[in-house]
Amino acid sequence: MRNHGCVQPWTAPTPTAPVRGTVSVPGSKSVTNRALLLSGLAHGRSVVHGVPATRDSALMCGALRSLGLTVLVEGDTVTIDGGTLRGGGTVDCGLAGTVMRFVPPAATLADGPVVFDGDPHARERPMAGVLDALRALGAVVDGDRLPFVLHGVGGLPGGDVTIDASASSQFVSGLLLSGARFDKGLTVHHDGKPVPSLPHIDMTVAMLREAGVTVADPESSGEPNTWRVEPGPIAARTWAVEPDLSNASVFLAAAAATGGEVTVTGWPAESTQPGTEILEVLERMGAAVEARAEGMTVRGGDLHGIDVDLHEASELTPTVAALAALADSPSVIRGVAHIRGHETDRLAALRAELSAVGAQVEETEDGLRIRPGTLAGAPWRAYADHRMATAGAIVGLRVPGVTVDDVDCTAKTIPDFPGRWAELVG
Repeated sequence: MRNHGCVQPWTAPTPTAPVRGTVSVPGSKSVTNRALLLSGLAHGRSVVHGVPATRDSALMCGALRSLGLTVLVEGDTVTIDGGTLRGGGTVDCGLAGTVMRFVPPAATLADGPVVFDGDPHARERPMAGVLDALRALGAVVDGDRLPFVLHGVGGLPGGDVTIDASASSQFVSGLLLSGARFDKGLTVHHDGKPVPSLPHIDMTVAMLREAGVTVADPESSGEPNTWRVEPGPIAARTWAVEPDLSNASVFLAAAAATGGEVTVTGWPAESTQPGTEILEVLERMGAAVEARAEGMTVRGGDLHGIDVDLHEASELTPTVAALAALADSPSVIRGVAHIRGHETDRLAALRAELSAVGAQVEETEDGLRIRPGTLAGAPWRAYADHRMATAGAIVGLRVPGVTVDDVDCTAKTIPDFPGRWAELVG
């Protein structure tokens, strides 16, 4: 793993009292980038409210502009005139999985070649699930990972395709989002190990239906591991983005780690975001969870270890692992082998950084075993991964002297995380 650190490390604040406060978090990256792409694929003008000022959102807006669309950003509102896509441009994917996996299927509708590239580590992230599927559906693609060129010819026949999506649910979502624009629609069969983060596919299906697309999923059709999108128009509409619950988990973790009380405002009554699972995890670790009129509140108590399968909500792994290192008993995190292919190899990174501050960490086939130890401050490498950086901030709540080498990478999903964190923890 490479260290993508910056010159000025950030010292994670260690409060002298339990953390108490109320926090509002930016909109969901996952909802935002689905809404932005569907807006680009619709015929007509769509408006997306609540778009967070994050790098991932900016990269998706940039990708749509590269495909010839008009995208106007005014504060947290984005207006998109969707419709005909143009070739000849270059899409910068950065490190955004939602850009590198969601945009290529849409680019098959462009009238010329589209070049895709991204950050150095993005070139190591798995892409075969999407690119091989597009080839099987009739697309011409040069390359198997970033950088690659997709030769758009103004459309794609579509039809049936079988993929192995065990590395990322984004392979399924990326295909489904554009499937209604294919001539024959699209049927995706998954053939492999269980798909991680299935709630993200549920989110895709729900948003397609909100845009007027007819979708059959395993629950509605009774066909396991099969999703079918009927051909037809995608409706232009107004979208409202709910708060990002995985990012909210970081702030709720501050209450659990310090025995404090934190409320996240705007918590939705119902959500397809996998981040909702943090509430059950925190309760099992000893915190109290209460839904209030003003938001979701977590009150910390004695922090206990946990044995948990995070296969459906793997993006919570760095947050839960950080709390596990601060708990009073060992923890086991299971079902997350696929996060080795995220922004960095998160299992190896967590083992390295938690071990550096004094925890005993073993990397298993599909997760981590974490035994708390006598912890002491040390440099914490973020590996250009926003969730690794926030995990270091959580450890720093109880361990003075934790210095994160690249806290700025949190801008991927949380604007001004250092300022928000300092305001909460003092």
